[in-house]
Amino acid sequence: MHSYDITETENNLAKAEKALILLHGRGATAENILTLADHFTDESWYVAAPQATNYQWYPYSFMVPSSQNEPWLESAVDLVKRLIDKISENISHDKIFLMGFSQGACLSLEVAARFATKYGGVAAFTGGLIGEEIDRLKYNGNFKGTRIYISNGDNDPHIPRSRSFDTQKLLTEMGGDVKLDIFPGRIHTILPGEIDHARSFMLF
Repeated sequence: MHSYDITETENNLAKAEKALILLHGRGATAENILTLADHFTDESWYVAAPQATNYQWYPYSFMVPSSQNEPWLESAVDLVKRLIDKISENISHDKIFLMGFSQGACLSLEVAARFATKYGGVAAFTGGLIGEEIDRLKYNGNFKGTRIYISNGDNDPHIPRSRSFDTQKLLTEMGGDVKLDIFPGRIHTILPGEIDHARSFMLF
């Protein structure tokens, strides 16, 4: 299963005012996704990026029956929750931000929805909730107005935009303030415009 392998910036957790957890996509690394932090944080932030075993959080598409992605999916959820719990010993949940791309975006949304509370913000660059169908019974809590940014292309090869829309609907019902951006013709990547929209939406 996933080991607790966390890459951190040099900022000391005990002295930080806010925290950002970054989740990489399939085939990528924690070091890769850490570059996103440059667009959102300064020296007052603690930034951490877990590394998935074998460079993937779960083996198959996020839209197969969840049982096919076990036990890796539960291990990934547990790892991220463990990191949130550790950070929350020093920084309150309303100052903890979750962010990811593709597989990491799906995992960010999945963890946030399973343990919904007032987070600092959530950003899912090309993502949606995990499962063949969205199972409302898996998700608990209330986001209490947490700003959640979701982006996608209009024809992404991995994340159907319909799942992003369905995710927006459920997270809104759970008390999230959810913004969904669909970018026509966008390839499977993160555009500068997505970063700008997420930053202005979550960080005002």
